[in-house]
Amino acid sequence: MKAIRRFTVRPVLPEPLTPLADLARNLRWSWHAETRELFQSVDPDGWQAAGGDPVRLLGAVSAARLAELSGDRRFLRRLAVVTADLDDYVGGGRWYQSHGSGAELPAAIAYFSPEFGITAALPQYSGGLGILAGDHLKAASDLGVPLIGVGLLYRHGYFRQSLSRDGWQQEHYPVLDPNELPVSLLRDADAAPARVSLSLPGGRALHAHIWQARVGRVPLLLLDSDVEDNDAPAREVTDRLYGGGSDHRLLQEMLLGIGGVRAVRTYCDLTGHPAPEVFHTNEGHAGFLGLERIRELEGEQGLGFDAAVEAVRAGTVFTTHTPVPAGIDRFERSLVARHFGEGGELPGVPVDRILELGAESYPGGDPGVFNMAVMGLRLAQRANGVSTLHGAVSRGMFAGLWPGFDPGDVPITSVTNGVHAPTWVAPEVVRLGIRQIGPGRTEDALSVGGSRRWDAVADIPDQDVWDLRRVLREQLVQEVRDRLRASWLQRGAAEAELGWVDSVLDPDVLTIGFARRVPSYKRLTLMLRDPERLRRLLLDPERPVQIVVAGKAHPADDGGKRLVQELVRFADDPRVRHRIVFLPDYGMAMAQKLYPGCDVWLNNPLRPLEACGTSGMKAALNGCLNLSVLDGWWDEWFEPDFGWAIPTADGVGTDEERRDDLEANALYELIEGRVAPRFYDRAGRTGLPVRWIEMVRRTLVSLGPKVLAGRMVREYVERLYAPAALAHRALTPDAARDLAWWKGRVRAAWPRVGVEHVEALAAAPVNGTAELGATLTLRVQVSLDALTPDDVEVQAVAGRVDAQDVIRDGRAFPLKPSVGPDLEGRWVYEGPLALDRTGPFGYTVRILPSHPLLATPAELGLLAGPSETDTAGPGPGVVLR
Repeated sequence: MKAIRRFTVRPVLPEPLTPLADLARNLRWSWHAETRELFQSVDPDGWQAAGGDPVRLLGAVSAARLAELSGDRRFLRRLAVVTADLDDYVGGGRWYQSHGSGAELPAAIAYFSPEFGITAALPQYSGGLGILAGDHLKAASDLGVPLIGVGLLYRHGYFRQSLSRDGWQQEHYPVLDPNELPVSLLRDADAAPARVSLSLPGGRALHAHIWQARVGRVPLLLLDSDVEDNDAPAREVTDRLYGGGSDHRLLQEMLLGIGGVRAVRTYCDLTGHPAPEVFHTNEGHAGFLGLERIRELEGEQGLGFDAAVEAVRAGTVFTTHTPVPAGIDRFERSLVARHFGEGGELPGVPVDRILELGAESYPGGDPGVFNMAVMGLRLAQRANGVSTLHGAVSRGMFAGLWPGFDPGDVPITSVTNGVHAPTWVAPEVVRLGIRQIGPGRTEDALSVGGSRRWDAVADIPDQDVWDLRRVLREQLVQEVRDRLRASWLQRGAAEAELGWVDSVLDPDVLTIGFARRVPSYKRLTLMLRDPERLRRLLLDPERPVQIVVAGKAHPADDGGKRLVQELVRFADDPRVRHRIVFLPDYGMAMAQKLYPGCDVWLNNPLRPLEACGTSGMKAALNGCLNLSVLDGWWDEWFEPDFGWAIPTADGVGTDEERRDDLEANALYELIEGRVAPRFYDRAGRTGLPVRWIEMVRRTLVSLGPKVLAGRMVREYVERLYAPAALAHRALTPDAARDLAWWKGRVRAAWPRVGVEHVEALAAAPVNGTAELGATLTLRVQVSLDALTPDDVEVQAVAGRVDAQDVIRDGRAFPLKPSVGPDLEGRWVYEGPLALDRTGPFGYTVRILPSHPLLATPAELGLLAGPSETDTAGPGPGVVLR
C-alpha cells in the first residue's frame, strides 16, 4: 500500500546526547575518522544500514539505545572530545588567519558551482566538476579560507544507474527529502524560511528556499525551487542535475547565478558573515551572478552599466573546466532576451547589453547563440584552466575574444586541480602514515602538504608497503563481489546462478581500475579494441591482469550507453568474467573503495581533451600507480619513476579509427611488456616486487604534496583571490566610472593607433647576423591619435623564430617615448633590445593599452602593430651565431 503523503519524524535526543545532532549536521564527519567512529559506535549495524550517514543513523536508532548511551560515561567522554575538536576546528585560527599580513586577503569569497560532491549522503553531483567543487570547499575549510559555497538542491540528484539483462544503462531518480539530508533551512529573524525570488516572463515568479550545509567551517547554500508558492513548472526547476531542455537549464542557471547572489546577501545579513569581496564562478553555469551584481551596483550606487561591469570584473574569478566548445552551455539569444526583456528579470539592465556579454562576436562564432563561458570570461578580470596543458588549450579555444594576440598572451592562466586527501585516502593508509610520522604530522601532511613530511614515506619498510597493498586489494575484491552480486540480482538473475561471483577477482592478481563519466573522448572501450589480445592479458597463466570498470553515461547520450553496453557484454563472457567487471552506479561511496584497492589507474582520453582528470590523483594518494595518456595533470607531473605514459598518435590527423588502433596497441604493449612484469618480478630473498614497491614510494613522495586540494586552494588564494580582492577595493564608484570612461576613449581611438616605422640604430646586424650578447637600439614611430603615452605601452617582442618567421617564446622589451607628439599625434619611442639567444631570431613591435587598474595589457583585447612595409633595417629573420 502506497502512502499518500511523506514526511520525516525526527528523533528527540536525550539532553546529554544533543551534541550528536550538531556533529551529524556538520559534514566534517565525512573526512574526520574520529567522528565517524563515534557514530558507528552508536549502532554498528545501523551505521552500515544507513550507508555511513549520521543523519539517517540518528533517525533510525531506537529510543532504548539512546537512553542507554545517555548514561554511558565512556561514550559521553568520547562525545565531549569529538565535540570539542569540532569547536576548535571551526573557531580556531588556521593557515589563512596567519598568512602574510592578512590585509591583502579577501574578507570572504563566494564560490558558485552547479554541483558539489561532498559526501554520498548528499548526492548533489554528477562527476569530476562536482567532486572538485566539494574538495575545494573542504580544503578551504581545513585552511581557514572564508569561503561561502553556492549551488542548487536537486530533489532527484543526478541519477542512479542500473543495468538491464542485456547490459543497457537504465536511470532511476529517487526522490530526496531535504529533511532526511544533512542540511537545514536558513530562517529569518521570525523563524520563517528565508527565500529568494526571480521574476519570470508573463508575470510569473520563481521562488526558492535556501538550505544550508555545513562543510567544516564553510557554509554551503543550496537553492530549492520546490516551494508551495511556485506554480508547477517553477517547482520543477531544481528537479534534477543537468536535466530538461534549454528553457529549464536557463532557469536553473538564472537561479544559481542571480538567486545565488541574493542568497549570499541574505545569509550574510542574517548571520553577520562578512560580505564577499571575491566571486568565483566554477564553470560558466553560474555566470549570471555577474548580471545580478551589475544590477546591484546600478541601483544601489548609481553606476552606469559600463562602470558597473568594471566594478564586477575586478572582483570576479572564472574557472573553465572544458577543453571543447561542445562542453559549454549555449542558449538561443531569443530565449535569453525573453527572460531579461520587458517583464523579465533584472529590470533596468539593458537587455541588448546583456546579450553583448554572451555574444560569440568573433570569427567562427554563432551570432544566434548566447555563450555562458564567453559571458563568464567577459565578466571576470581573472580566469584560469585546471592544469597547465588545459590552460594552453583554453587560451587557444577562447583566443577569438582577444583578436591579434598570440594564444600565449591570452589572459587565461592555470591552477592545476587537487584532491582532498582526508576524503580519499584509505584509513589503512592513514594508519600507516601515523605509525611512521605521527598523528599530527600525518593530518597536516594530508590537509596542507609539505614535502618534508611526505619524504618520511621513503623509510617505510618494503614488507609494510606490500602488506598494505594486499589488504587494500583484498577489500576491493570483496566490495566488487558484493556489488556485482547485487547488480546481477537487479538484472534479473536468480541467486542460484550466481555462485561464480564468489571467485571473481583474486587479491594476488595485478588490478587495474578505470572509472569516470562516459563521454566518447574518455574512450571507455579503448581496451576492447583487440578483444582477443585483452583476453590473453586477462588470462595469462604467469602474469594475469584483472580490471574493474565503472562509469555513467549521460541519460541523453545513447552513444555513451552503447559504450557501456559493449563493455558490459564483454565482461559478462563466462571465459573472462572472473577477471573483468563493470560496476554500475559509480559514485563517491564506490570510489572510496576503488581508488585504494587498485594497483594501476588507467586513463586513456583523446589528448588534449582531459582538462585535468583528478581520479588518478586520488588513486596516487593511496599508492596506486598511474598508466595514462599524457593529458591533464599527468602531462604536467609524469615521471617514469612512478608511472607510465601511454604514447599518443597525434600525427594521424582526423583518422580517429587509426588513432584508436595505434594507441590501444601501445596500451597493450605497455601492460604486457612493462607493467605486468614489474608487478610480478619477485626476485631476491624477500620474495617482494621491490621495484614495484619503490614506484609506490616515489608516487607518494613525489606526487603526494602536488596533488593536494590544499596546494590548489593556496594557489587560488595567492594568485587569484588576493589580487581580485585588491582590485575590488580599488574599484570605488568613482574609479569604476573613470576606468569605464578611459576604456571607451581608448576603444574609440584605437582604429587610428599603429606602428608607422621601425629602425635599428646601434649594433645593427651585418649581413643578417649578429653576435650573442649584442644589443640593438630600436627607434619606433607610432601614431597614438588622441591618446598619450600614459594610455599605452609600446613594446619590442623578440625571440626565436620558426620557418614561417613566427616568434616562439617571445620576450617583451619596453620602449620609452623620446620625441613627440607632432601635429598628427605621432610619437617616437626608443629602447634597447638584448640579443640573448642563438639561432634564428626575430623581433616585432606592438602597442598595448596601459592603465594601473588593468590586470593584464591584453584585458581590452586591443593590439596594434606594424604593417609589413613599416620596418627599416633587418627583417624578422635575423640570425645570431
